[in-house]
Amino acid sequence: MKQYKIAVIPGDGTGPEVINEGLKVLEAVSNKFNFKYEKKMYDVGGKRYLSTGEVLPDSILDELKSFDAIYLGAIGDPDVKPGIL
Repeated sequence: MKQYKIAVIPGDGTGPEVINEGLKVLEAVSNKFNFKYEKKMYDVGGKRYLSTGEVLPDSILDELKSFDAIYLGAIGDPDVKPGIL
């Protein structure tokens, strides 16, 4: 059985809501087409930037390179200047 490693970045605003629904679809598809997946959630986005001043730490960037896919939700916050995220 094929197995995939998926990084999940829910993001901000409606991003987490959309990602959660998409993960339900992924679960159904994995059952129908007989594959497994391992997911790891990452807290990256506007809220993280506002609380830590970091957009995407090098440590997370290095980890993301090891995944088969990155599932990315909407990222942004009205309190973060355009161009930062």
